[in-house]
Amino acid sequence: MPVGDAEATERLAVVASAVGANAPEVSRDVWEHLLAEIPQLRGDEAILGLLRASVSENVVTLLHIFEHDIFLEDAEAPVAAVEYARRLAQRNIPISALVRAYRIGHLRFLQWCLDELHRRCADENVSARTTRRMLAVSFDYIDRVTEQVIEVYQLERDRWLLGQTAARTGRVREILDGDPAVPDRTDSVLGYRLRQHHVGLVLWLPERCHGGAALARLDRLTGKIAAELNCAGEPLFVARDEALAWAWLPFGTRGEIAWPALADTVEGGDPTARVCAGEVGSGIDGFRRTHRQALRAQELALAAATGLRVTAYPEFAPIALMCQDIDSTRAWVWNVLGDLATDDEHSARLRETLQIFLATGGSYTATAGHQILHKNTVQYRIRKAEETMGHSVHERPTELGMALLACRCLGSPILRPAGGDVAPTQARGDQGKRTGPTGRA
Repeated sequence: MPVGDAEATERLAVVASAVGANAPEVSRDVWEHLLAEIPQLRGDEAILGLLRASVSENVVTLLHIFEHDIFLEDAEAPVAAVEYARRLAQRNIPISALVRAYRIGHLRFLQWCLDELHRRCADENVSARTTRRMLAVSFDYIDRVTEQVIEVYQLERDRWLLGQTAARTGRVREILDGDPAVPDRTDSVLGYRLRQHHVGLVLWLPERCHGGAALARLDRLTGKIAAELNCAGEPLFVARDEALAWAWLPFGTRGEIAWPALADTVEGGDPTARVCAGEVGSGIDGFRRTHRQALRAQELALAAATGLRVTAYPEFAPIALMCQDIDSTRAWVWNVLGDLATDDEHSARLRETLQIFLATGGSYTATAGHQILHKNTVQYRIRKAEETMGHSVHERPTELGMALLACRCLGSPILRPAGGDVAPTQARGDQGKRTGPTGRA
């Protein structure tokens, strides 16, 4: 070792011994400084005590390394520092707060050491070499220890989340299966209050993602939705598989939801995510009911050919219920619409005009204004629609409107193939055939 290095090492040992005489005061000062600078580290007596122990052990360890010139290859993170990292992981304190604590604490510790060095060393050359050694050794120590505690944090976080997820998923399943849960006991397991209004969601990504990327995206999207809708707390998020999740949004005493805001958040929040939502429900029964409705909406979204990003049960409730038996729904639609249920562009135009016509109370003028068409064009389309169906638009208008809505929502899966001449057996329905102008059902 060069003479200069030996002298710097000796001088650093003297500084460490002097600072070590005041180690409790140094540790307390670093601890208080961390709490003032990093609010996330504040907590109950248990977590504060562990932070104090972690700081103290790190200070003493690093001073021993300075004083006795200990090889850093032998340095291990102190026991209290390791345990503190575990506790932060369990309490969902961000890892960034832990890493920042080491940076800020390191600087505060160095201030004590540098002040002592300046008091004891008037030779600027020796002081500079000692300072360089102090910085090199301490930064190396902090780097090694930080890597160790980060690894501990991540392992504990994964283990903790896995256990929490398993418990949460199991409890949610019990509730959905009808278990007469005691809300207070359930709240502690779920971290979610059941005595309030909820909106159930089903979220998924159609494309494949590697690792946990899909669930992370869905979790973030759920958080964005909750924030945009001003939810009364954190949503409950339960993973179902690597790309599918269930969630519940907490609304407290509010019994309504801004559906456009939900749709806008999904549209802007994730490029491919699909979200289905149930109605607002209250209490445990509402928790179950809104979830069932979200599942029905998902069945609609999966069956539909329209590619909706957001499917809200209140908007499509009758069609969502129809999706539980697509064959019967298809048969009923063909029975009501006849050849107007054909999957081609001409029939689609007639269906669109007819649906608007019914929605405007049978007004040719309003329909023309809505579609930016001449009134005569609307009259022509309505007449052609009646000819194609084989009956007047004023005959059973409620069923007609529902069948048109089903076509708009579900698309090809319930429409007649273009060019097909004979309806399949399931299309005949229980009500018998309607004979259209071509003689087909």
